[in-house]
Amino acid sequence: MFKILLTSVLFSISFLSFWLSQERTITGKVTWADDGSALSGVMVKVKGTSRHTTTDEKGEYAITVLDSKAVLEFSYIGYVTQKVKVGERTTINVKMKADAVALNEVVVIGYGTQQKRDITGSVAGVSTVKESKSYARSAAPAAVYDREVSAPPIPADQLQPEHNTEAYNAIHENIFQEATRQPLSTFSIDVDAASYSNIRRFINQGQKPPKDAVRIEEMINYFTYDYPQPAGEAPFSINTEVSACPWNAAHSLVHIGLQGKEIPVNNLPPSNLVFLVDVSGSMQDPNKLPLVKTSFAMLVEQLRPQDHVAIVVYAGAAGLVLPPTPGNEKTKIMDAISRLEAGGSTAGGAGIKLAYQTALEHFKKEGNNRVILATDGDFNVGVSSDAEMERLIEEKRKSGVFLTVLGFGMGNYKDSKMEVLADKGNGNYAYIDNIQEGRKVFVNEFGGTLFTIAKDVKLQIEFNPAQVKAYRLIGYENRVLRNEEFNDDKKDAGELGSGHTVTALYEIIPAESKEEVAAVDKLKYQQNSTAPAQNHAGEWLNLKLRYKKPDSDVSQLIEHPVKDSQLPLANTSDNFRFSAAVAEFGLLLRESEFKGKAAVSEVLEMASGARGKDEEGYRAEFINLVKASQFLQAKR
Repeated sequence: MFKILLTSVLFSISFLSFWLSQERTITGKVTWADDGSALSGVMVKVKGTSRHTTTDEKGEYAITVLDSKAVLEFSYIGYVTQKVKVGERTTINVKMKADAVALNEVVVIGYGTQQKRDITGSVAGVSTVKESKSYARSAAPAAVYDREVSAPPIPADQLQPEHNTEAYNAIHENIFQEATRQPLSTFSIDVDAASYSNIRRFINQGQKPPKDAVRIEEMINYFTYDYPQPAGEAPFSINTEVSACPWNAAHSLVHIGLQGKEIPVNNLPPSNLVFLVDVSGSMQDPNKLPLVKTSFAMLVEQLRPQDHVAIVVYAGAAGLVLPPTPGNEKTKIMDAISRLEAGGSTAGGAGIKLAYQTALEHFKKEGNNRVILATDGDFNVGVSSDAEMERLIEEKRKSGVFLTVLGFGMGNYKDSKMEVLADKGNGNYAYIDNIQEGRKVFVNEFGGTLFTIAKDVKLQIEFNPAQVKAYRLIGYENRVLRNEEFNDDKKDAGELGSGHTVTALYEIIPAESKEEVAAVDKLKYQQNSTAPAQNHAGEWLNLKLRYKKPDSDVSQLIEHPVKDSQLPLANTSDNFRFSAAVAEFGLLLRESEFKGKAAVSEVLEMASGARGKDEEGYRAEFINLVKASQFLQAKR
């Protein structure tokens, strides 16, 4: 009997030990304690290990623990860090409380943030957000990026200073133009969204983004809007609203929205894709090449048998790693991606030439031919200047091969160069700072990212001086065209992808306003006059739009007059109010001279009331980002 009892006890102990050592996946959701909204980007770490993950757009996470003794740490800038013992649970939900005081404890180290108490040794050499140096790890290249694996905190004596060489083109904001003197406003559409994810990276690191990193049109167009699908032959619908301007009660705001026709994935044309990957030494960091590999892996999962992928890499020289391979040979494609390693200088020009050459050799006449460039933009060998790159890309785009540019990394990130490449290459530009953003670009917005339904899309707005005294286009500074370029089919403009939306805002000074606009002397030889009101009763503007089909060189014209419906701001659509909230936040980040009475509290109120369906949680993430920016202001 004793032996049986002893055996039973030993078995129970063994079973308990086995159970305690079993790996388990813990899932859960992290929310803000004040209002229950989801918190994305929260660091979830297994204490005492290098294993961690971050919450997604819905505030959800999944992480593997080795035993029931594990402790999870939940940390986010401006919030009280929480530590939770796992025990026997498989689901752990956490509510985080704001802690503005804690922000005074944050030390920014360039490639992330740490609490002062977590850094050993002297912190005298560590950069604050007001200094120009950043600090990089002196570590070997990381393995394939895993959202649950990262390096542990680095002692201060092991940090090596590295000058921050990020580059951004200067933005000179559009000013108010008098409708009597400058009745036409012409610009190219822009579906790029790189600026938003880039400024999100800065704010999540505890830093205020550089003013020139804030491109308001890209912030607005990061989000999709609930516009109706086109009903006619045109590849998009045109949607307009007019109401009060939230940050200046004496002004009005005109909202213009385009909705691209959404083509089901199964009906999309076959793809001829060339992955062009920067594998130079500057791409060694975990948020560069390892994240590139993970992002491309998600894209590979979306490919069909009729799609083909080739891989070209460049460092000191360019080379073909994988010849065009059918999309159903996923293992072969993934093996090629997994073998990529970083090292050497950056011969970007040679890589671009080889990628286009590869795309042209396997050109699909009725298909989607595209080069997808993944880089930090730090070209330094061969063709490297912006002007040379611009001419190279302009020459290559004539072949019918489109270009998608994906930016990665920080510290030496060349936003200015990436934007030039995308603008001149009949393509789009995104900045990928984490796996969630990679999923957004390559999974959630697969069609819009890779499949063009209309190219060289240009808008020209004629304002009626009988209704409009002056106007200002918000953002799009680097997309403004000369008025005569609207009818010039040789002039390059923006592209619209399947299911994509494009949104633009104009701030309007009504004709009856007594407000002074920038004074210009009266003309000597001609007089400005307004058109007879009876011919255009109630019209504020006439919108003209030109576009080309992807395989055409001749544009088509659409016209759309816009009237003021006297709609109160509270009665406008979620589209209007959310885009206005994003624009207002952009004005605050830029410290714009046109911000009027813009306030973070108003941004939060307006965005919170206009979240709509928000199935992917992107709008909720924006609201949390605005809240985080409040804490940064408190710290200053």
